Amino acid sequence: MIAALLSRIGQMALVIFGISVLVFCIFFATPGADPTARIAGRGASPQVMERVRAEYGFDRPLPVQYVRMMEKLFVSRDLTSFVNHGQQVVPEVASAAPVTLSLVLWAAFFWVIGSLGIGIVSAVLRDSWVDRFLMVLGLVGLSMPVFWLGEVVNLFTQSRWHDIWMFRWVPPLGYVPLTENPLGWARSLLLPSLTLAVSFMGLYARILRSELLSAMGEDSIRTARAKGAGPVRVWLWHGLRLSWLSYVSLFGLDFAQLLGGGALLTEVVFALPGVGRLTYQALATLDLPLIMATVMYAAIFVVIANALVDGIYALLDPRIREGQHGR
Repeated sequence: MIAALLSRIGQMALVIFGISVLVFCIFFATPGADPTARIAGRGASPQVMERVRAEYGFDRPLPVQYVRMMEKLFVSRDLTSFVNHGQQVVPEVASAAPVTLSLVLWAAFFWVIGSLGIGIVSAVLRDSWVDRFLMVLGLVGLSMPVFWLGEVVNLFTQSRWHDIWMFRWVPPLGYVPLTENPLGWARSLLLPSLTLAVSFMGLYARILRSELLSAMGEDSIRTARAKGAGPVRVWLWHGLRLSWLSYVSLFGLDFAQLLGGGALLTEVVFALPGVGRLTYQALATLDLPLIMATVMYAAIFVVIANALVDGIYALLDPRIREGQHGR
């Protein structure tokens, strides 16, 4: 068990190291990627360029630059922005993380509840008009780009219909911290999280319906029915137990990806100062330290989530535990 855990931690560290090297090489080792000109400013003299290159360490070998950046990012945590001189990027990412976490938690709540309801009803009423309607509705939600849907939501709730009673409660675009006003926090995140959840709700509902219908043909389901289990127990207990693996796998990876900045478009459209919007601003200005910090933040979340999903797999499926013990 300890050997397997250490092996897993080693694999995670190797993946994170590989991602950090890849991102560093893309922005520092490719031709024309020297950030000296952007820092020194347009029309800077050769003397200024040399001074900036020496000050930031760009005159040193690339391996030395990489080690220095990783040390400043993970050890001393005083890596500074190339655009906003003197501003440290780690506290900036840390301050944006609660916004993204709040948004993703709300969205996950909506898409899990919605997909469970739609998927179970569609599976129970398969091939009926209700099933077809819900699946078409899920496909429509899955097909709508989140930035377009967000703009439409803002168009109606912030301008056209904002003064009617239905949307008068909608706050201006932006984010209200939970510690300042819990009600304002919930109101500021309700529409962005619903917008983010729509496509996931449609996807997860279709997957759950398919898995439930496949599970109905399993021997364990037939045994449960032979023992007198009612329809509710068959569908909601035995059926869901056999359908969780694909659902949990997707949820873990999607949740981590959104936490790592995958909610970028939603945050930009609704002016939420989260990690996604921070990444967008860093890419727009080519602020390399900030890009490195946000990418590594995302990579760590995804790697950890992948390990947690594997652990949950072992808890949900005894066959995986037996295979691990066998090894």
